[in-house]
Amino acid sequence: MKERASIFSEGWACKESSGRPVPEPPDGVRNEFQRDRDRIVHAKAFRRLMHKTQVFISPDGDHFRTRLTHTLEAMQISRTIARSLNLNEDLTEAIALGHDLGHTPFGHVGEEALARALAPYKKRGFQHNEHSLRVVDVLEKGGVGLNLTHEVRDGILNHTREGHPSTREGEIVRIADRMAYVNHDVDDALRAGVISFSDLPEAPIAVLGERMSARIDTLVRDMILMSRERGEISLSEEVHGALMELRSWLFKNVYLDPLSHESRKAEGVVAALFEHYLERPDERPRTDPDPITETVDFVAGMTDRYALATYKRLFLPRGDTIFK
Repeated sequence: MKERASIFSEGWACKESSGRPVPEPPDGVRNEFQRDRDRIVHAKAFRRLMHKTQVFISPDGDHFRTRLTHTLEAMQISRTIARSLNLNEDLTEAIALGHDLGHTPFGHVGEEALARALAPYKKRGFQHNEHSLRVVDVLEKGGVGLNLTHEVRDGILNHTREGHPSTREGEIVRIADRMAYVNHDVDDALRAGVISFSDLPEAPIAVLGERMSARIDTLVRDMILMSRERGEISLSEEVHGALMELRSWLFKNVYLDPLSHESRKAEGVVAALFEHYLERPDERPRTDPDPITETVDFVAGMTDRYALATYKRLFLPRGDTIFK
């Protein structure tokens, strides 16, 4: 098969890794980014994403997204764009698969709760992208870490809105992450009955499309076209504006309003667990000399169901308890 000619200058695609924190000999079969992808997929933190909230906490239905299915959808979108732009698909895939490994239980609600719990302690905070990097650098493999390439580590750290990835592949994941969650969160909110289709804002739906598949198709095609024309990873002003308007509408009508009561309860669980384990070093895994960092490692790594079960065991009375 004839190799596709690159549509960009020679420096666009990240063809090879610049190395790892600890040098390793070549694999002989897989390139360095394929090795990173495989290490992430086999990591314990990756498997735990199956039981971590995307938007809905412990949903009753079987078809709501989890943090794992979000990761896979973001990866699929990212790889489609990278392939169309003749960029490095393996690097793009590895970044996308690892970008949310540091998420707390209960999604962004848990992230905000942990950040607030940390505020009194030397003005420390918590951001899931920074903790994702700690997961792959330090916590996985019994404290050894995965020793990922510098490019994948950079993409994981800088996938958030404020981030500035050093590779084009990282830039793709940064925007594709938003494409994925905005659209599938609308889909899940409709499925849950939190909103109806008539509630959706007309302007962004007119630009992006009525169905989720149509909206993602519009976004992907627009990014490919604009990136080719401009020589940088970007969306057109119209499509980007529609995406951000729909995102803002979600925050007001889904993330922060109908779910607020359940969110407050989830926040309370995370805060209580943090305070409990901070005061009891013998009850948490040893991951760091600093007790605050060690407590964050333990609580942030919990799945939703483990956090809820632990909270119940620690703070709620047992049914078989006899009081005298």
